[in-house]
Amino acid sequence: MMMPSIFGENLLSDWMDFPFDRSFFGTKETMKTDVREVDNGYELDIDLPGFEKEDIKARLSEGYLTITAAKAENKEEKDQNGRYIRRERYSGSMSRSFYVGNGLKEEDIHAKFENGILKLSVPKNKKNEIEQNNYISIEG
Repeated sequence: MMMPSIFGENLLSDWMDFPFDRSFFGTKETMKTDVREVDNGYELDIDLPGFEKEDIKARLSEGYLTITAAKAENKEEKDQNGRYIRRERYSGSMSRSFYVGNGLKEEDIHAKFENGILKLSVPKNKKNEIEQNNYISIEG
């Protein structure tokens, strides 16, 4: 429900749709993830609406695949005389980790970002390989 405003719009409407922690309003946003097991590994679809590819990092470290999404926005509107009608600043981040085992390297994992969804293909754990702390390239 939109609240009326003297400026003809609800000044909080776009703020209410920002993809970060909404616990003040009774809900909390997380990275909603679908995980499917396929013959040779796993496919993950992580919903990240409102984010751009540049906002997202995927990292493999000590057997954990960690996805981090961070965003900052600054909205500034002025009237005809240059006085502020609204100034808002948003910033925040969220992350989620998945244990994938110590046998994987970053080049084993394929990541693609399109239409607000990060798609990851993770092979089943390879034994006897040494893992390094390297970032994974995200296409999109």
